Amino acid sequence: MNNKIESSDVMFSIIQWFIFLLANAVAIPIVIGSIFQMDTMAIMLLMQRTFFVIGIACFLQGWLGHKLPIVDGPAGLWVSTFAVFAASVGSTGAAGLEALRMLEMGMILTGVLLILFGVFKISGKVISYFTPLVTGVFLTLLTFQLSGTFLQGMFGLSDQVTTAQLDGFLIAMVTFIAVLVFSNFFNGWVKSYAVLLGIGLGWILFVMFKDSTTKLTTQNWLSMPEWFAWGTPQFDWSIVPVAVLTGLILLSNIVASLSAATEVIEGKSNFSVSQMNRGSFMLGVNHGISGIFSSVAVVPLASSAGFIQLTGEKRKSPFMWASMLLILVAFFPPIISFLAGIPSPVANAALLATFVQLMGLGLRNLFADGLDHRRLTIITISLLLGSGLMFIPSEAFAELPGTVRQVISNGMLVGTVLAVFLEQIWKNEDRNKQAST
Repeated sequence: MNNKIESSDVMFSIIQWFIFLLANAVAIPIVIGSIFQMDTMAIMLLMQRTFFVIGIACFLQGWLGHKLPIVDGPAGLWVSTFAVFAASVGSTGAAGLEALRMLEMGMILTGVLLILFGVFKISGKVISYFTPLVTGVFLTLLTFQLSGTFLQGMFGLSDQVTTAQLDGFLIAMVTFIAVLVFSNFFNGWVKSYAVLLGIGLGWILFVMFKDSTTKLTTQNWLSMPEWFAWGTPQFDWSIVPVAVLTGLILLSNIVASLSAATEVIEGKSNFSVSQMNRGSFMLGVNHGISGIFSSVAVVPLASSAGFIQLTGEKRKSPFMWASMLLILVAFFPPIISFLAGIPSPVANAALLATFVQLMGLGLRNLFADGLDHRRLTIITISLLLGSGLMFIPSEAFAELPGTVRQVISNGMLVGTVLAVFLEQIWKNEDRNKQAST
């Protein structure tokens, strides 16, 4: 009898983890599909590859990486980079494919960098440059940049549609509010699955009032996720600085995730340098897998700690089984095609709701050590120039070399680099003054 109870408990935990994995996987492919004007079949195949990559990434991290039950999900930083490349290189036709092939190469290059950080055990040293101020600037600019992309999706705007679809936007707003209500005013499983419940509600409303869900039939019940679905990775010097800076910034994701997870599991933030280096190495491997399978690169999600805290599920084995289940689901196109029917405004609204917490985290980091003249100046310069560049069309830099154009078109990267530079330079000047006295 006890064995049956224990088995059912494990099964329930596996299902719980699996649903949480789905909640972090279903929306991003739809958002990327809308950015690059993909048809429903292309979105379905992207979702298939995303499920496959996330399942493998979670399993590898749990087995050989940091060895904690932390979900890997599509990185918001890479979503932003995809949006920038869609605007600066192209989002449709040959230009769109060129941008996607460059992004494949970018993810692979970033993966190589992260692997090197892990192999040579320098991840801990690099992360010292990402102070709370720098992290706050990065997170704030990230929310600025992606909020515009999500709002465009909620209004149904694209290269082909230039008029806001207000009926779809109203349903998207219901989804947005529902996710916030479920996550802030409910407890237990409702709060844990707020994103999934919000998407479900918005999807039902879309079917009832818009009746625009595309029905997609698949010829095969079983198929393998495709390698290099966007074509052979294309190297361009403009992708190198993006890859380097992205790799450095993503190290902060590892620190935040390990710190939050160990605090919930062990009662205090308690992770080793070895875990950090293994996590960096495996994050690099997972980036390479993401590039090979033409997906959006994944990172450990600090939100996993909230899930563990709400459910009380601290065991790793259900998480590992859920990861393998997600890999298995990726081989069945009918299941993926059903999930690919989620309307784009609904998916964008659900993601925008999750960024409310991200924005709050960014602001807390900005104000963590108070606001003296030095910190206030660094923050304002970084945010002003970084956010200002977001409003300048990429065509304005068309005459610049490709490398410079890609970097300067990405306000988030420019703002973050400025914050790192000013934080280090100004701090050294202060130390010199103190030493001279």
